[in-house]
Amino acid sequence: MANAFVHVELNTSDVSKAKNFYGKLFDWQLEDMPMGPMTYTMIRVGDDGTGGGITQHPMPGAPSAWIPYALVDDVKASTAKVQSLGGTVIKDVTEIPNMGMFSIVQDPTGGVLGLWEATGA
Repeated sequence: MANAFVHVELNTSDVSKAKNFYGKLFDWQLEDMPMGPMTYTMIRVGDDGTGGGITQHPMPGAPSAWIPYALVDDVKASTAKVQSLGGTVIKDVTEIPNMGMFSIVQDPTGGVLGLWEATGA
């Protein structure tokens, strides 16, 4: 399927509390991964679903929210296309070394979506 959802991420005001809650609610494997000055918690769900992550919300004071990520072939072009269609870029294209690049966008109705281009894609 073109542009499948490939990752779902919780941006939260309290990572520890979220990990405790979801770790007890679901049979997810939560794995902390150091990423420079921060730690990112990977959510592994096995082969039957889309995994994700839990991270400290980058905007202090903003409410916790889940962000789905769609796979794109060219994140820079897709991010530019969002703007040409009346959407807003919340976080411009950012590289995650050895993994890929992403941006976070908002559609004209207020819906938030992440765009993901994997390394080597």
